[in-house]
Amino acid sequence: MFQHREIPEISPEELVRTIESGGRIRILDIRAPQALAGGRIELGTPEQFLNMRGSEVMSMGEGIRSTLDPDMPLAVVCGHGNSSKELALYLTGLGYEARSMVGGMAAWGDALVPRNLTPPPGFDHMIQFDRISKGALGYLLVANGEAMIVDPPRKPQAFFDVARDLGVKVVAVADTHAHADYISGGPLIAKRVNIPYYLHPKDAILPYDGSPATITFTAIEDGQTLKVGGREIVVEHTPGHTEGSVCYRIADNAALTGDLIFIRSVGRPDLGGKLDEWTPILWRSVSRSLQSWSPEIRVLPAHYASDAERESDRTVCRPLARVREDNEPLRISSSEADFVAWVKKKVGSSPEQYRKIKAINLGLLKVWDIEAQELESGKNECALG
Repeated sequence: MFQHREIPEISPEELVRTIESGGRIRILDIRAPQALAGGRIELGTPEQFLNMRGSEVMSMGEGIRSTLDPDMPLAVVCGHGNSSKELALYLTGLGYEARSMVGGMAAWGDALVPRNLTPPPGFDHMIQFDRISKGALGYLLVANGEAMIVDPPRKPQAFFDVARDLGVKVVAVADTHAHADYISGGPLIAKRVNIPYYLHPKDAILPYDGSPATITFTAIEDGQTLKVGGREIVVEHTPGHTEGSVCYRIADNAALTGDLIFIRSVGRPDLGGKLDEWTPILWRSVSRSLQSWSPEIRVLPAHYASDAERESDRTVCRPLARVREDNEPLRISSSEADFVAWVKKKVGSSPEQYRKIKAINLGLLKVWDIEAQELESGKNECALG
């Protein structure tokens, strides 16, 4: 049906850039309304999003103009980018500037948007990769022609595309912890590129039953120094969210905090099923970091909960002194009792799929891509509050 007509398309990344730059576009999600419960595109203003079945749009014919402004460009979204092609062509025939989002919501779930951060002294680049569908963040640290990837998703090609464009070689990959909300690309990257995969050994054990991981990794420890292009990255063991959680600190300039400290909260200590045991450990890790880090050090977390945690340039990066102003658990962290009580008040139910994802990340379970998409769908639930 589409062989003889050009299909107007827009990639998920292009859609993000268009909306974030203030461009005029409206998202038309043509899936069944109940599908939105599994995730939807949350960009721009509420008025820029409309959910309407594709069949309903087509049944209205010319009357659709009473619902859709013919002067407003449209990004048509479906599950996998097929039905949206047909509807984009249909709306184009009615005079709309309509484009189908490539890959649909399946592609949206994997989309990564790179954002440049000011690199620490001695580094050439520091890039934050924003997986908007999950509120998850990964990093590329570059110095003297070498790069290290931190907290990559299972589809990390965007990291390598940026490294290629910069003309640098990826020499290492690392996770701040064994993730529970998404499948890490770390082990696969290490295997395919033949580079070390850094992980703390206490996170190479499934916390629910003690099963050892089957993945290959290079063990790291507290105080160890990793080098990229001759520049130093210090490992700080900061357990509590997981037993092997670490932060990667670059002098007094930046700390990749993983799920220890977020912009407005801290990581949940209950996802391993050991709330009572891990909460005091989390308090000690938070307290140690607050006491030893400079107020000017930039907090670069592995997740965010909302746009309120972004800076004006859309990055999620804030000096520790500013983080402490709006981060409730950090303000009460001087008292272990108050901190523990706050945590237990905020903890909710643990997402059931997180146990399976954790097992996948340790090599204890294999899944097909379509199941991986289902397991990872929706925003992360790693922060308290």
